Amino acid sequence: MASGVRRALGDDPNGVKTVLCPPFISLAAVKQALDGSDIALGAQNMHFEARGAFTGEVSPAMLAGLCQYVILGHSERRHIFGERDDLINRKVKAASAAGLQPILCVGETLEERKQGHADEVIGRQLRQGLAGVERCDGLVVAYEPVWAIGTGVPATPEIAQQVMGGVVLATLSALFGEHAALEVPLLYGGSVNPGNVAAFARQPAIHGALVGGASLVAEQFVEIVRATARAKGIQ
Repeated sequence: MASGVRRALGDDPNGVKTVLCPPFISLAAVKQALDGSDIALGAQNMHFEARGAFTGEVSPAMLAGLCQYVILGHSERRHIFGERDDLINRKVKAASAAGLQPILCVGETLEERKQGHADEVIGRQLRQGLAGVERCDGLVVAYEPVWAIGTGVPATPEIAQQVMGGVVLATLSALFGEHAALEVPLLYGGSVNPGNVAAFARQPAIHGALVGGASLVAEQFVEIVRATARAKGIQ
């Protein structure tokens, strides 16, 4: 898949920052496939301790030098594996200390949205996930409404814009200042596909996408990159 993406996009993927995040066991192979290109590499998770007896875990020290990014706080990690904001916070700090760029995921469940608690939940996830983090250099934030992930029913571009240009940007501004907050890339994730990504990318507060199932097919992922470039006027 990685080789197919590189062949289709070339070494400079349409001016769009493109990151592939394969499972741990494929990181070395994908790194080799991407060597010499501008396509970056990320991990899907990591443990917060740099070293120690944590059988089965992958430490930031293991990832440093292998990839540049790491996804943290993905909704599946939160809701299936029970990861809480304080644990995710430890991972964010550990990733930054190891020179990795954290992609911090936040998002509400359908029940939380129906009850009118979406902004409260997302604001808390950001504040607690970034507690004690002094700078947001290298940070990426992904808004992924839990009810839209893997369901084939994405949030509307308007909902995503409201959240990302509202509570997400306001919370980042409160933590790091408005100027620094505006430099943080904001991604939408949740049933993104080649047919809908442009509508999200045209929203001013949305800089890109965190792609799930559609990333498993090289042709679909390539079209998402190209559609994003067209929507942003860089192709």
